[in-house]
Amino acid sequence: MFKRALWQGLIAGTAGGVVMTLGEKVEQAVTGRPDSHVPARVLQRLTALPERPGRQPLPVNWAMHFGQAAALGVLRSVMAHAGLRGPLASAKFTVVRLTNDQILENATGVGAPPSTWPRKELAVDVLHKTVYAFVTGVVADALARRSSGPGPGQRHAALRPGRRSDAGPLSRGEAYGR
Repeated sequence: MFKRALWQGLIAGTAGGVVMTLGEKVEQAVTGRPDSHVPARVLQRLTALPERPGRQPLPVNWAMHFGQAAALGVLRSVMAHAGLRGPLASAKFTVVRLTNDQILENATGVGAPPSTWPRKELAVDVLHKTVYAFVTGVVADALARRSSGPGPGQRHAALRPGRRSDAGPLSRGEAYGR
């Protein structure tokens, strides 16, 4: 499962990153919001690359932006392979994506807690990360469904449909579809 989740997650996360970036560019054209250089600054701090004031090199910005998107896609793929699929799983993953950004930005001193941001900036960030999470989820779910069928959690739930507390665990063979 983990080998498939790795390559499928990289694909799903990259797809989510591309769609998020396209959405950001459309939003920026409408609102006039400038490009963010936060991803580059975070990567520079994490890797001890030299920092400079003002605009940051686009390759450094994109390396962090798309690298983070691809890497986190692996987690969403693991979720899909385990049987955590659909909109609810993508909503949970949105929180993971936002949290990941905040940990890296705050730990490096590049960002501040979202509670200190202007509400409009916060709403825009949440919107774009939600787009990323849901696109990544759709791709990860489709790839997992195609390569693995239902995940162990879905097989477990199918034994006793509905919301039940009296469904014991699957045997190892049943959990992994053997």
